[in-house]
Amino acid sequence: MKLTRRALFGTTAGIAIASTLAACSASPGGGSGASGDKIRLGVNYELSGPVATYGQASVAGIKMAVKEINDAGGLDGKQIELVEYDNKSDAAEATTLATRLMSQDGVLACMGPATSGNFKATIPVADDSKVPVVSGSATADDVTVDASGLKEYAFRICFNDSFQGTIMAKFAAENLSGKSAVIVQDNSSDYASGLAAAFEKEFTSLGGTIVATEGFTSGDTDFNSILTRLRGQSFDVVYLPGYYQEAGLIIKQARELGITAPVLGADGFDSPTLLELAGAAPLNDVYFTNHYSPIDEDPAVVEFIKAFEEANGEQPNAFHALGYDLGKFVIDAVSRASELTGEAVKNAMAETKGFTGVTGTFDMDENHNPVKSIVVIGLKDGVQDTSEKVG
Repeated sequence: MKLTRRALFGTTAGIAIASTLAACSASPGGGSGASGDKIRLGVNYELSGPVATYGQASVAGIKMAVKEINDAGGLDGKQIELVEYDNKSDAAEATTLATRLMSQDGVLACMGPATSGNFKATIPVADDSKVPVVSGSATADDVTVDASGLKEYAFRICFNDSFQGTIMAKFAAENLSGKSAVIVQDNSSDYASGLAAAFEKEFTSLGGTIVATEGFTSGDTDFNSILTRLRGQSFDVVYLPGYYQEAGLIIKQARELGITAPVLGADGFDSPTLLELAGAAPLNDVYFTNHYSPIDEDPAVVEFIKAFEEANGEQPNAFHALGYDLGKFVIDAVSRASELTGEAVKNAMAETKGFTGVTGTFDMDENHNPVKSIVVIGLKDGVQDTSEKVG
């Protein structure tokens, strides 16, 4: 099936930054983050380890955004200084680094980690320190609010997993005319479990049937036993919520066993490593939900892609774009804060309306989640070939 190329939601990559800060001096405590002619922001990302491509891409986007602001004169003459650490894709390390950034480095706000589990591990530190933490890609439903209530100092600029799973179920039923599905999920991942639950709930509500559910564990490389069991069944689509490391191998092995049904996934597919692991031929009839598409023809997105390629020598993926928007979002909040404290920046983030970035335009809702659109991307020989804005 070929989707129609269309412009996605979003009008400009540039964010208007106030020329004069609401306060020129910092109050003590709560992440003062300002010293002399510098404003310090923390970067706590997965720069090595199993999900390093997410962290590396996010940080490249953040650095591009900060460079643009600094090159334009900074905020009221103050330059943005990034204090950057590698959490090694480990939740305990992410917590340790969050403590260091807030208590020793005195940052005004922290960006990252990229994954939901690692990001959630830093939130208690943010609450104690009264310093906001913001992720561009932590999509688990309970990142910013859970049964205990709102997590006051936690924000994200991406949509959540329930939205992704629900949209892909609708896409399977309505765009692919799917009436039956199998789910192959990473049982060791809250990310995958949340996506799978949302997909199943929506797909069955639309009259679809889940024929079978199979599970694996992060780090597995041989999926032939799972796929052989599925090969003998009849189904229209495969929903594969998980990360690119296993997804690439699963898709490759599924095609080798003769499973030709469309494979559907989520933003965890967005890595060049997916193509390296699966090969080009297996990556046809593959679709995934995402935050941004490089084939978007919106002038702001085109401008961002051109600038990123010139600076970095590669085409930006969604994590680059989310990192870029994250940097602009945090700096925008700093520019609107009543004073240079973590508390004031947190309040400015919560009040955000009409923020426009390359991944879309959004208001921040009462649960510290952005109200924004989603993109469904189709691959042809492993290359993004189609995109459709939904929501």
